[in-house]
Amino acid sequence: MTYNIQKAAVLGSGVMGSGIAAHLANIGIPTLILDIVPKELTKDEEAKGLTLDHAVVRNRFASSAVQKLLKHKPAPLTSNQNLALLTVGNLEDDLEKLKDVDWIIEVVVENLEVKQNLFERVDAVRKPGTIVSSNTSGISVNEMVKGRSEDFQKHFLGTHFFNPPRYLKLLEVIPTEQTLPEVVSFMKTFAEDVLGKGVVIGKDTPNFVANRIGTYGLLVTLREMLERGYSVGEVDSVTGPLIGRPKSATFRTLDVVGLDTFVHVAKTVYDQTTGEEQKVFEVPEFMKKMVENGWLGAKSGQGFFVKKGKEIFEIDPASFEYVPVKKLQSPSIEMAKQTKGLSNKVKTLVYANDRVGELLWNIFAPTLIYSAELTGIIADNIVEIDNAMKWGFGWTQGPFELWDAIGVKQSVEKMESEGREVPAFVKELLAKGYETFYSESDGDLAFYNGFQYEKVPVNEKVIDLKRYKKKHGVIKSNSGASLIDLGDGIALLEFHSKSNAIGLDIVQMINFAIDEVEANYKGLVIGNQGKNFCVGANLGMILMEAQDDNIFELDFTIRAFQKAMRRIKYCKKPVVAAPFGMTLGGGSEVCLPASHIQASAETYMGLVEVGVGLIPGGGGNLGLYEKFLKGLPNGVEIDYQAIANKVFETIALAKVSTSGEEARENNFLNFADGISVNPDHLIYDAKQAALALYEAGYTAPIPKKIKVVGAPGYATLLLGAQGMFQSGYISEHDLKIAKKLAYVIAGGLVPYGTEVTEEYLLNLEREAFLQLVADPKSQQRMQHMLVKGKPLRN
Repeated sequence: MTYNIQKAAVLGSGVMGSGIAAHLANIGIPTLILDIVPKELTKDEEAKGLTLDHAVVRNRFASSAVQKLLKHKPAPLTSNQNLALLTVGNLEDDLEKLKDVDWIIEVVVENLEVKQNLFERVDAVRKPGTIVSSNTSGISVNEMVKGRSEDFQKHFLGTHFFNPPRYLKLLEVIPTEQTLPEVVSFMKTFAEDVLGKGVVIGKDTPNFVANRIGTYGLLVTLREMLERGYSVGEVDSVTGPLIGRPKSATFRTLDVVGLDTFVHVAKTVYDQTTGEEQKVFEVPEFMKKMVENGWLGAKSGQGFFVKKGKEIFEIDPASFEYVPVKKLQSPSIEMAKQTKGLSNKVKTLVYANDRVGELLWNIFAPTLIYSAELTGIIADNIVEIDNAMKWGFGWTQGPFELWDAIGVKQSVEKMESEGREVPAFVKELLAKGYETFYSESDGDLAFYNGFQYEKVPVNEKVIDLKRYKKKHGVIKSNSGASLIDLGDGIALLEFHSKSNAIGLDIVQMINFAIDEVEANYKGLVIGNQGKNFCVGANLGMILMEAQDDNIFELDFTIRAFQKAMRRIKYCKKPVVAAPFGMTLGGGSEVCLPASHIQASAETYMGLVEVGVGLIPGGGGNLGLYEKFLKGLPNGVEIDYQAIANKVFETIALAKVSTSGEEARENNFLNFADGISVNPDHLIYDAKQAALALYEAGYTAPIPKKIKVVGAPGYATLLLGAQGMFQSGYISEHDLKIAKKLAYVIAGGLVPYGTEVTEEYLLNLEREAFLQLVADPKSQQRMQHMLVKGKPLRN
């Protein structure tokens, strides 16, 4: 049987249910949301004269959940327009509608009996072959389907999303004993390629994979804190980014998750384990007391931390008072900060002979041993466990990658000297003469499978640039960028300067890449796998030159940048930009002239130069204006003033999209540009787009003159800015910047509808940029941004 998910239904509209439904809508799948029928009216419903039989009342829970999606932070929807794909109903009147869907996801209360009863009703209406799954975080999936029809059981599995579903990569897929292998295989591929998830196949064990290890690690950390007298703040100061974990570290993470949720998750394992393992999952008394007090973390306003005014305080478990936050300080922390590479930093810290080393060793050692004990029990291999922790808990290194980092042999010797029991699986690895869990095999990553090294299976759409360059080398490289042969006649230009900021080194590589591609390749992709695509031009360099009064040098640099952007636009072969994350200022300017943009679903795109007292200088004003014009159908009378207004507003307000979809709504992308839901597939998708353009007989655009709004349009643009200045919304310097921007977008003081060349508009842009860069107030703004990381309103 071939499976195809075109419509879905979510049963349960709580935070998780509505979040999953929103994620399905984000990728274009129409989704039905059903919830229970309310038992009583609200005061508002009574006032409207509604009864319990009214559809508005009966669908209230689902309707209210959908409306809340517009208010949630971070936003579950990539565009508010996706709301149109969500339909609401209830579990009594609308169960029959499940006949029309291809995937039914249950997200009701974590109670086995409730789930079994619901599945009995679903079984009676679903069509054969419909996939049904549960988003349970720990209830046995085999128990849930007892007594269900054979077809239901064959098409049922656990699909455990992590919250929030739009942003967290992990999806645990848990088959039952009866689930058809082809259903598991389809769901894995569908989840990776369509939902954009990282999939871990887990086994039907308490809390599955990530929550089992993650909860254990958190409880071990709690135990260490209490037994050895560390404070909450001290633990968080060393269990965050310092060791490759999220900024929220340990206790801020628990505050975000909610202490009641964490206690429930821990109890699931406690109830199903025995002996020493069960003891670890016993939640400390002080934490139970916090839950009784309603101190649940972020959702209740206080938990391990509380904010009083501008100060943050931490709880003292002994006195139950909130005290100022403390941090651990030691020479080993300073040493680790000076050490290059996460693995070396962690090794420095974990073997340090101080309170930091003691704490980290006593957290790591039991967690690593526990992970090894569960290999083959909660998941088939170490790769699944490592991925679960990286994708679900935001660890940079999974347990076995961490074990490699601190040295398997050295750590095992220390563990055994302390009387810790090391699993046979690990001892056998060392007995065979192996020293790491991961190794290389023909340039690919391999893992120890309990017998030997085996290549890590990888989706063909995942291109790891670091590993790819190691295996295939680079064509040419400098300090800012590298040109790589991606195969199939496509080259890739990868930025790798600090924050991927654009300087002359990147401009040089753009020119080299265009020459090389025009001569020897079918197309070029501009993409990378840094933290962000590009945060703009090198602001520090611009400020330094401006303060030294090197306007001639800056003029040369801006001309070179503008010229490189024109070369991207007029390249004889297709150029595809692959933005993701922050794509700001110069980052957007690189994308706008490309023949195609293949953006990640999480692309935060905008021309933000006004925030540092400037306007775009690399062709951004022209690029966005042209993008607007390109999106209009042929033969339609164009209102150039309306377009100029929109471009002015987008740049003057430094609008940044909150998703790839919103970048399209802001006209940085047009209808022909693509969006990749899975960030790991972005380079592959961009490569395919470049190939498709080449195969379709791509020809470079021909330079054309551009109609501008001129003097009357300039006056119109200034009206709004002048009004904001007189109302006190913007400063005098803001008005000055707005005037320069308006002048550039209007095309100067020519008559309305004058056709001008690109060169003319680029000269206006460059002149305005250089005038602003020389202004002391703009320099103050640049300095403030570099030092404080936020805009100055002077």
